[in-house]
Amino acid sequence: ALGLVTEDFEAQKVDFERLYTGYREITVPGTDIDRMYSQKQLQLPDLDLNANEFVLLHDQADPAHTALARFRKETQAISPVRQRRGPVFGVVARNLQQTMALELLLDDSVKLVSLIGSAGTGKTLLALAAGMSKVLNEQIYTKMLCARPIMPWGRDIGYLPGDKDEKLTAWMQPIFDNMAYLLSNRLSGDGAAATHAQQSSVEQRMQQLVESGQVVLEPLHYIRGRSIPHQFMVVDEAQNLTPHEVKTIASRVGEGTKLVLTGDATQIDNPYLDSSSNGLSYLVERLRGQPIVGHVTLARSERSELASLI
Repeated sequence: ALGLVTEDFEAQKVDFERLYTGYREITVPGTDIDRMYSQKQLQLPDLDLNANEFVLLHDQADPAHTALARFRKETQAISPVRQRRGPVFGVVARNLQQTMALELLLDDSVKLVSLIGSAGTGKTLLALAAGMSKVLNEQIYTKMLCARPIMPWGRDIGYLPGDKDEKLTAWMQPIFDNMAYLLSNRLSGDGAAATHAQQSSVEQRMQQLVESGQVVLEPLHYIRGRSIPHQFMVVDEAQNLTPHEVKTIASRVGEGTKLVLTGDATQIDNPYLDSSSNGLSYLVERLRGQPIVGHVTLARSERSELASLI
């Protein structure tokens, strides 16, 4: 505007167009796929794979003959990913990337999982389903902590009435929506239209979970100085965080805690960030290849036909 020569701050930027997706596809002889299943692993010395990277193997002779595997750094080999029997807290993976995401979310040895995907790909739903399964069913973690950055979309509507929890309800509504969907899915068994009685029982169950402390909703404002042990922590809309803020959050993680970061790097409401400079994209690129870290980019929208079209 003033005719001054300017340049962007490049030190904490990544190439979003070439961002690590967490998986790749390769073509191999059919005998390799059979050998991987029989020996439970397969060495691929020609490929430079990252820890916890997924590989979709295609048979050279028969493209329909495929196998999904995951690279284990400790064995320097890929091992087959088994198809899960039954839903995870009422949710079944609908595509290949969701299968990969659930594999990482349910593996307690992976301490940090990042999920990037556009609207409707199931990032938040999968993270919450895995968290609720681990906390309520398996009781591996003491509680599920859900957090979102307080970043308004469009013009802010001003101050909200009430105490901290009442103010937070408006910001946390997307988390409540996903939790209500998961609970109603489990109560009805098939996700059919909920009756009035069922709807009230879902709301009661959500209230019980929050009151008992098994599900905690937190703004990220008050996280500095805390230590968070033995919890399943989900940070939604992480694309609105700076690399410094993501580092602050991740360094709060205590012993026995799993951290899941979800977001859509193409929908950023923070005016000072873009798809290449936000903390979520930066974290994916900087921590790729670490044995306790996993990432998946979700590609297909499963929300509705309209959401996919948009």
